[in-house]
Amino acid sequence: MAADEVAPPGVDISTPSIARVYDFMVGGKDNFAVDRMVAQRALEIAPDGLEAGRACRALLRRAVRYLAAEAGIRQFLDIGSGLPTETNVHQVAHEVDPAARVVYVDNDPSVLVHGRALLAGDGTTALIEADIRSPETILEHPVVREKLDFTQPIGLLLFSVLHHLNDPEDPGGVAATLRDALPPGSHLAITHFWDPAEEHPETSARVRESERVFNESLGTGRWRRRTEIEAFVGDFELIEPGLVPLAEWRPDGEAVAEQKETYYTMLAGVARKR
Repeated sequence: MAADEVAPPGVDISTPSIARVYDFMVGGKDNFAVDRMVAQRALEIAPDGLEAGRACRALLRRAVRYLAAEAGIRQFLDIGSGLPTETNVHQVAHEVDPAARVVYVDNDPSVLVHGRALLAGDGTTALIEADIRSPETILEHPVVREKLDFTQPIGLLLFSVLHHLNDPEDPGGVAATLRDALPPGSHLAITHFWDPAEEHPETSARVRESERVFNESLGTGRWRRRTEIEAFVGDFELIEPGLVPLAEWRPDGEAVAEQKETYYTMLAGVARKR
């Protein structure tokens, strides 16, 4: 830990935080030396990590804009929201409808401190402390029930969160519980670490090494194959272009060239509940 680093009350900066490592990767400032150390280790194996971080945020903007502007979604449940950045879900949604409602969910102390400060006084948006491993707790949370109307379509956002659940933690069951609670017309948006396996063997070997570093440093990080990621969508109908590399999901010219190196390391998709 750097001698001059000071953390907000309740935030431990002696151990790395997934949220703060991501924050570093997307160019944020709410990270500490221990987080940057882990990020640098990851970048030694996957030098495209910084581009991947930016590509994830660009995808978030495109997906939320699609949900609000084209699919007509006016309420969002963002689980594993991470630290606030330059463009957040509620800001994108509010460009379409200032009355759109958003509930962020996270259990990282850093996220809770910064998120609550950002959202102070915003009546359409809230942040709750909860763990995706207990989806029923999220769905039954009084703030979730107050802000979101479960008789109307909801946008469920699972960006870069399921790949931090190891197989014994039943990510498939978690995703199914969340999907089942949504009314018809709801949408699920997902991004997930991808092991392209035999499709791209060299990239597959590299991501397996990245998985080893993640699990040594942060305790979680699972690169799954396409069929495993598709299973999280369940019987929802994938919206065109389906489950694809980040740069291919409805590109709008946002630095697509920078995403070339990340092409085969993450998949993204949006699906609709019939």
